[in-house]
Amino acid sequence: MKKSDIKIAILRIEGTNCEEESLLAFKFLGTSPEYVHINELTRGKKRLEEYHMIFIPGGFSGGDYVRAGAIFASRMKGTISKDLEKFIEEEKIVLGVCNGFQVLIELGFLPGIDTNWSEKPQAGLAPNISNRFECRWIYVKKEKTSCNFLNNIKNGDVFAMPIAHAEGRFMFPKEKEKKYLQHMLDYNQISLRYVDKNGDYLPYPWNPNGSIFNIAGVCNEQGNVFGLMPHPERAFFNYQHPEYYRNNSDSPGKKMFRGIVDYLIKKF
Repeated sequence: MKKSDIKIAILRIEGTNCEEESLLAFKFLGTSPEYVHINELTRGKKRLEEYHMIFIPGGFSGGDYVRAGAIFASRMKGTISKDLEKFIEEEKIVLGVCNGFQVLIELGFLPGIDTNWSEKPQAGLAPNISNRFECRWIYVKKEKTSCNFLNNIKNGDVFAMPIAHAEGRFMFPKEKEKKYLQHMLDYNQISLRYVDKNGDYLPYPWNPNGSIFNIAGVCNEQGNVFGLMPHPERAFFNYQHPEYYRNNSDSPGKKMFRGIVDYLIKKF
């Protein structure tokens, strides 16, 4: 498959943002992304099977009432959850960034422990430990992961990406915390962890939300559903970085998105 044949659905709903950055990033890589409003899928005007990837962007979908991402997830769950399950089983890609990560948690597609889809969420993204909105650049480290499209980034690499969220503290139910965390470690589902610039795992403010085990991004067991709180689409072009003039190599966002494109070309 050629790059131009790769069709990517950038999902929209009232309150989402960063769609344009995401669309431009994938266009820059030669693929064919397009905006798809959730109503177009739920009402049958467009079909998931037409696409190779679903991108759920950041923002404040549905005003983040009830819980962050809950309204977006509920509108998908009652109408296209079976289509989403099939999409994932076909090893296509689902990527959720920030609010999109929250949506995937609410849908039960992440962390996906022993299942592609859980009727009830297996984890949560709680309010930040600082009890405030955190909007700044942070450092993350790439871990050994089963994610199918992060091969462009070396294990142990430390890089900066921006965050902008109030509810990003990754948590498990207390009674299942040890079991679930160990399961994710066994299956290499923890893809990114918050660190300082030297790569050390430290608490707040280096861990900006207080996530258990400094978790910043996770994938499902199959490796084709990935959610993260940092924004790779806001770290795609080097000029987006506050110190871009010091580094002429590919940005972490570009490496991540290029990995997605490479995976889809080989797979389909």
